[in-house]
Amino acid sequence: MAKNTICLWFDKDAEEAANFYAQTFPDSAVGAIIRAPGDYPDGKVGSVLVVEFTVAGVSCVGLNGGPTFKHNEAFSFQISTESQEETDRYWTAIVGNGGQESECGWCKDRWGISWQITPRVLMDAMRAGGIEAKRAFDAMMKMQKIDVGVIEAAVRG
Repeated sequence: MAKNTICLWFDKDAEEAANFYAQTFPDSAVGAIIRAPGDYPDGKVGSVLVVEFTVAGVSCVGLNGGPTFKHNEAFSFQISTESQEETDRYWTAIVGNGGQESECGWCKDRWGISWQITPRVLMDAMRAGGIEAKRAFDAMMKMQKIDVGVIEAAVRG
């Protein structure tokens, strides 16, 4: 287990979510599955309590803590993509598996975790600043899933 790990609270589906992330993103895997040594408010002895996993190289644990806490957009994973094909693949995997679209490259998976599927060309334009950044930003503000071609055209003017 890494020294610094993101802990994500799930109702009861941490293992299912971890498996989905491991199948969807490179450099992702499911590690230890820790079962409850005793009954607790939202689970019984032997049920999956904690799942250690990695998402795109980031160490995480999923805690099956019950329905008390819900995810919101204050936390999100940002996945940098190199092409429209890669952007489409991740977007479709998340949204097509019971998730939902949002604005400006954001979507939410079926467990309520927010994701930013962000083409590198967009972030490069934003870092560059100036009129190219403004045009890329204005184009992005009209999108749900980011369209790489539209961003590239906006940067060119």
